[in-house]
Amino acid sequence: MNLLFMGPPGAGKGTQAEVIVNEFGIPHISTGDAFRLAIKQGTPVGMKAKEYIDQGLLVPDDVTVGIVRERLQQSDCEKGFLLDGFPRTLSQAESLEELLKELGRKLDHVIDLKVDRNKLLARLTGRRICKSCGATYHVIFNPPKQEGVCDKCGGELYQRSDDTEEKVGTRLDEYINKTAPLLKFYEDKGLLRQVDGEQEIDAVSKEIVSLLRG
Repeated sequence: MNLLFMGPPGAGKGTQAEVIVNEFGIPHISTGDAFRLAIKQGTPVGMKAKEYIDQGLLVPDDVTVGIVRERLQQSDCEKGFLLDGFPRTLSQAESLEELLKELGRKLDHVIDLKVDRNKLLARLTGRRICKSCGATYHVIFNPPKQEGVCDKCGGELYQRSDDTEEKVGTRLDEYINKTAPLLKFYEDKGLLRQVDGEQEIDAVSKEIVSLLRG
């Protein structure tokens, strides 16, 4: 089973990906992990990617596609794969389609986790981290016993600079604008499966598994 996972930051993709990996025995392939593996293995395309990363530059699409190609050809992908974080743009989606055709494979489903923007803001801006021990909390979902104080070590809790409402809002808007054409692309191909990501975690998992087993 060849799957693609989509959903904005904070939608719970990582949590649900673990469920799918355990349920179907296919690897979860995030582009970040694929990059790290290619660089660690010293593959030609991995070394090319490293040149860009070391300079703080965006890795071009052709190099990213090369990394994904290498990863999909590894033995653990024989039964299928779960792609996460790629494609991010329409041109990458078209490149992925060409790549899969070349490998004699195709996507079976594109799962899109839908969560309201305001709920995502609440999820993402509520994180608090301990300055002393690094423990993480959430003001709504996992609050400390005493506001602003770590349960474990009594350290001061703080909000990361990129977790502010303004920065999170910018990230969400950028995601929505970039992926709208992608969702239409996969919807037109009859591959898009939208799942309500606002349900309890277990309910989301059940819906995805049931849909895939359908």
